[in-house]
Amino acid sequence: MRHSASRRGTAAGPGRGRWHQQLPYAVLVCGLALALVWIRQSGRDVRGGTLAVAGVLLAAALVRLALPERRAGMLVSRRRLADVAVLGAFGIGLLVAGLVLPPQ
Repeated sequence: MRHSASRRGTAAGPGRGRWHQQLPYAVLVCGLALALVWIRQSGRDVRGGTLAVAGVLLAAALVRLALPERRAGMLVSRRRLADVAVLGAFGIGLLVAGLVLPPQ
């Protein structure tokens, strides 16, 4: 019984040694964080930050579309088409909102 528990990988944990699979997700999160910092720091230039967030979301949709599920890491939450549609819809919505905002 004890031998079978060690086979399940409880000591190493599931997903250990696969950090490179999370790289697309990490880049997405860093891009979103930088865009939100841009919005926060520039106070009056919300348009630029909104366009940056839209660009990051649209890039994430393209990455999710291009990468196979085993390499997309935590970008995979549903079926590929659903993930791309949600990321694309949010990206396009923020792109339109950013373009409609008047320059400050």
